Amino acid sequence: MNIQWFPGHMTKALRMMEENVKIVDAIGYVLDARSPAACFNPSFDKIIGNKPVVFILNKCDLADDKKVEEWCNYFRHSNLSFVKITATASKEASKITQAFATVTAPLREKLKAKGLFKPVRCLIIGVPNCGKSTIINCLSGRKAVITGDRPGVTKGKQWVRLQSGLELLDTPGTLWPKFDNDTVASRLCFIGSIKDDVVDLYEVSCMLLNELSAMYPQYLKDRFKLTDVTLPANALFEQIATKRGFLLRGGDIDVERCAKAILDDFRKGKIGKITFDTPEVLL
Repeated sequence: MNIQWFPGHMTKALRMMEENVKIVDAIGYVLDARSPAACFNPSFDKIIGNKPVVFILNKCDLADDKKVEEWCNYFRHSNLSFVKITATASKEASKITQAFATVTAPLREKLKAKGLFKPVRCLIIGVPNCGKSTIINCLSGRKAVITGDRPGVTKGKQWVRLQSGLELLDTPGTLWPKFDNDTVASRLCFIGSIKDDVVDLYEVSCMLLNELSAMYPQYLKDRFKLTDVTLPANALFEQIATKRGFLLRGGDIDVERCAKAILDDFRKGKIGKITFDTPEVLL
């Protein structure tokens, strides 16, 4: 399946980031811990330039702890600043503010020596539905920006000032114009970074079943009460539909309902704590 999704507002968002990066001191790069590699947007490379970056591994409550630790080790060995968090937990806020304080310390010291003070400004970037707005609300301790469990909720830039003195610029989740890697595209579909409306949910759910049967066969067996997960994805799909009672009048499978249920179970962590990629794919 050829997956492509780059609506017009994303072009505007990239231009807006390029304009505003000049006035920020650091960047918070949000990655969904279920597929961090797929969340690296090549269009962000030009925007980031030489700005200090804090990589924020978000949604760790839904991700594979062992693979998340591999990502943490990758960032450590690469001397990259990072935090691993679950943005829906308010106690995580201090980790992020401390990371921003650390990467901007040289700048703040320089300003202090000149007797100057200005708020530290950080640009928050990431693919759609990675949790940028939830992170900002976590940091502010209030619903400062609109959030949602679907891509495209944030439409424009939003500045939020925190009591710590940080000023955060939330930006729309942004992809890149063309996916050259089908695996990356499918995983972005799994985690909800690409709108369900623009893809064939049956094909996406079958691709998900393929990945899970290879990486997490026991999770698949346990969640859907399957005995043999080595079967082709379409056969697994039919079994799940039958076991769940996703059938139409006459006994045909309710394909859309079953596909949505499989994806929903994954996205809500009901199948298990899952991460699809490891840092080796970046090396």
